[in-house]
Amino acid sequence: MLAFRVLCVLLSALMLLNAQQGNGALTARTQKMIAKVNEDGPYLGLVIPNLFEMDPLLESSSYTATNTIDIAGRRFRFGTIGDKKVILVMTGLSMINAGITTQLLLSLFNVEGVVHYGIAGTANPSLNIGDVTIPEYWAHGALWSWQRYGLGPDDELPLESAGDYTRNIGYLKFANYTVNVTKGSPYDNLLNNVWYQPEEVFPVDGTPEERQHAFWVAVDPYYYEISKQLEDLVLEGCINSTTCLTTTPKVTRVQRGTSASIYLDNAAYRSFIYNKFNVSPVDMESASVALICLQQRKPFIAIRALSDLAGGGSADSNEADTFTSLAATNSVIVVLKFIELLAVNSKPSTGYAYY
Repeated sequence: MLAFRVLCVLLSALMLLNAQQGNGALTARTQKMIAKVNEDGPYLGLVIPNLFEMDPLLESSSYTATNTIDIAGRRFRFGTIGDKKVILVMTGLSMINAGITTQLLLSLFNVEGVVHYGIAGTANPSLNIGDVTIPEYWAHGALWSWQRYGLGPDDELPLESAGDYTRNIGYLKFANYTVNVTKGSPYDNLLNNVWYQPEEVFPVDGTPEERQHAFWVAVDPYYYEISKQLEDLVLEGCINSTTCLTTTPKVTRVQRGTSASIYLDNAAYRSFIYNKFNVSPVDMESASVALICLQQRKPFIAIRALSDLAGGGSADSNEADTFTSLAATNSVIVVLKFIELLAVNSKPSTGYAYY
């Protein structure tokens, strides 16, 4: 009888464990692992889109791995870079993957700040493949109000009066990009206009369910100040002995970057966002990480190395995969130096700016 009761207890525990794993709840073992590593914190979180961008860091002699914790399909890698304790995590492609992963990182672990890095295209024609950009502001560029055909800039958007949408940021008029039109003939486009919209944000120190709005999200001002010291770094200019860039790559701080779950390879749109917003790097994750860090009140910076001129037109081969490995390597060079500088100059965040 006793043996039967013990067996029932074990079976119940096993069923509970399977249920916890199946419904996404943390197991007791995982909770203990989290508590243990958090006692050793705080950590600097390194949020990385893909493995090919993470691998140069994992292979660097500057990085020492300690352990890993797997949660909700993500692997959180713990280690040190110099004297700085770090957590590395790969997000996967897109805004939603980056947002989910960053929220897990900040909700579960003792994190003092976030560094996001990887490769990007560029909308800025004055920059070159291999350059590493550090924008001061990031925005999600694909939250739109798509306006009904026949309406224009003077017409109020649906729900605008309720504060849901705005015409303050600007719009893209599709008819401006019509081609093969006979000179002097009228033309239009049924796609009409899309108006750029800010994100709704709910900061942890705000009132729950009371929304705020943010379009341009600033990186941490102290992190950005430190990044000024990176501009003289020597970067890689060659993939191998026969394939090199035609310009010497550099680190440059720029005003703005933008993200969307869209792979941008269109010269017309590239030119539009550059002329409209003064955007340099364009990618698929950074703004999502920025928005999560803004709401969680964590210092943040993004470092993006350029692999292509979005839409083509550069002197070098414009196929992104040609210089992907070089761009990934250059981004890691800059990140490692940034962390080194941060370790000896660390101080609390000075505020969170957005508009």
